[in-house]
Amino acid sequence: MTAESRDTVLLLDAASLWFRAFHALPESMTAPDGRPVNAVRGFTDMVASLITRTGASRLAVCLDLDWRPTFRVDLVPSYKAHRVLTESAAGPDAEEAPDALGPQVNLILEILEAAGIATAGAEGLEADDVLGTLAATERDGTVVVVSGDRDLLQVVSDDPVPVRVLYAGRGLAKAELFGPAEVAEKYGVPSDRPGPGYAELALLRGDSSDGLPGVKGVGEKTAASLMQKFGSLEALLDAADSGDPEMSAGVRAKIQSSRDYIDAALPVVRVVTDADIIFSRPDVLPHQPVDPERLAALAEELGVQNSVGRLLTAMAR
Repeated sequence: MTAESRDTVLLLDAASLWFRAFHALPESMTAPDGRPVNAVRGFTDMVASLITRTGASRLAVCLDLDWRPTFRVDLVPSYKAHRVLTESAAGPDAEEAPDALGPQVNLILEILEAAGIATAGAEGLEADDVLGTLAATERDGTVVVVSGDRDLLQVVSDDPVPVRVLYAGRGLAKAELFGPAEVAEKYGVPSDRPGPGYAELALLRGDSSDGLPGVKGVGEKTAASLMQKFGSLEALLDAADSGDPEMSAGVRAKIQSSRDYIDAALPVVRVVTDADIIFSRPDVLPHQPVDPERLAALAEELGVQNSVGRLLTAMAR
């Protein structure tokens, strides 16, 4: 199969998108029985729009089966710690989320099931790891990963198949499509390894949204210049250890003082690429819903007939 004739495989970061749908639309959007359905409507419309935009023939909505995996917390205890509610409020491992969103997630999953759209997850791992594994193991189609999380930029690739990331951090209307060249240009990482380079840059600069402190005194610009100069985190660490004159004494001191963090954080920042993926069904996108009666009943019950109609139109193309 040539690059020109490749099918498009659409991989969606589910939580990232339904959080954005929830916050983009008012909670005053309700079902006939008064339940909020703003996330249901927004997410369903997003899926329809993305199918139409990409012309996808395969689709998997990727789920967090563990949004804070033990192996990452063991390595960096601060990982996503600020997102955990008190045990008395919602259990020891609850992720903070709006009260009106949780019930809508179940409804979204019901709509996906009735439509025949696959979900995918991996026990003990995050959606990022599912996306990373599916992108890394694809051999037939062009992959488009959709997420509002910049961490997924590390999966961009041209070989063995094109892998692109549609970054929707500012919403789908302003989403940016990144391939290797775009990641290298925007973030200043080495052009010969932009995906891994981005993960290493993220480790150095840190990420407060994930509870990763980074190397103290090294921001994004400094991290990018170091990646450009040394080419990889491994070479950077070798330079710090060997007293390479190309590295200033100040930077060397910062790297060495954060060495324990750097060693621990690398497997935290990198997505897993060999996860055991569990699919709800095959990822081939059907042209018709697999359970049209159930889907119609859900649409009527929730008052989202227009959104479901747009989804069906997108699927039928």
